[in-house]
Amino acid sequence: MTEQSLMKDGLGRAAIKRIGNSVAQVIPQFNARAFQKDAERGLEALELKARVHHLIEVLHRHYDLPFTTLSKHLQALPEVWDRGSAADNKAGFAAWPVIDYVSVHGLQHPKEALQTLEKLTPLFSAEFAIRPFIQQHTALTYKTLLKWCEHPSEHVRRLASEGSRPRLPWGMRLPQFIRDPEPLAAILEKLKTDDSLYVRRSVANNLNDISKDNPDWMIALCRQWLDDKHEDTDWIVKHALRSLVKAGDTRVFPLLGYAPKPSVAVSDITLDKQKIAVGDTLAFNCQLTGGKQSQNLVVDYLIYFMKSNGKVAPKVFKLKNITLAPKEVLTITKQHSFKPITTRRYYAGVHQLAIQVNGKEVARTDFTLQM
Repeated sequence: MTEQSLMKDGLGRAAIKRIGNSVAQVIPQFNARAFQKDAERGLEALELKARVHHLIEVLHRHYDLPFTTLSKHLQALPEVWDRGSAADNKAGFAAWPVIDYVSVHGLQHPKEALQTLEKLTPLFSAEFAIRPFIQQHTALTYKTLLKWCEHPSEHVRRLASEGSRPRLPWGMRLPQFIRDPEPLAAILEKLKTDDSLYVRRSVANNLNDISKDNPDWMIALCRQWLDDKHEDTDWIVKHALRSLVKAGDTRVFPLLGYAPKPSVAVSDITLDKQKIAVGDTLAFNCQLTGGKQSQNLVVDYLIYFMKSNGKVAPKVFKLKNITLAPKEVLTITKQHSFKPITTRRYYAGVHQLAIQVNGKEVARTDFTLQM
């Protein structure tokens, strides 16, 4: 079962009814009952994002208004919007197709569309809807994002950062920021000490995206921010560097207070079995012995998975962050499940398990996966 299968009920019949009743309050000629009947047709067979697209099409048929007129009605929606049950963690999904409608049918009217997204984003983040405007109306949208950084609503300020992430999950990529993240610096600078953790977390995620394509640029910016010695920017840097930490980029460990050249003796890795089958769990342990001084360490483990081409490729998994006292002996124990999951396909053959300390591999051993 996919993640979308688990979440698609957030756009089920109850959500459609809420959409129809809310829209009818701002568009008098909107027939909520006819919309609901039309929207439910074929809905069950669709996954989450397909439901979003489906509902956008149905809304368009039932709005039957030019966008410049419609946008004024939509901007009043937050005042009457039925948010559903507070106990339902998917209740916000109902606003998703209403907001993304703007990115499909308002793209030729960017001024009115951006004003509408500003009003609607507190209902369900417009981070997906803003991206086509960044692509097709770059100058106007960039100017708007900078303005939004000063907005009184944390939802709008967050949209400036989240909507401009180069590699937003589930969203279209922004190749211009993947090639050159420099324009993002002004947005991130404005938001780096925002009062809202909600906004600062988005800044960290934006920087983490940047690190995947432009690590040098991102590390240089993080060094500048650490010079500020500000609690908020320190927190952002720590979270922004997480992918580079996991990837073992040795440049980032000193920035986070970890030993640049750890002095650690590592025993051989001990496995509870040398051959396992898909569905089994592999248990392992090893010992770390500290050197003459206390050291802050990031300890991870890697599985070198066999791929379809007969070669192995590593995947890093988190173990723990520790402070190892002088001559201290730490025994690490862990289990790794090879239960089938939708995001990974297993292949039979010799795999490897390794221990990594502050980005440097310090021990490795083989095991065999059988199908």
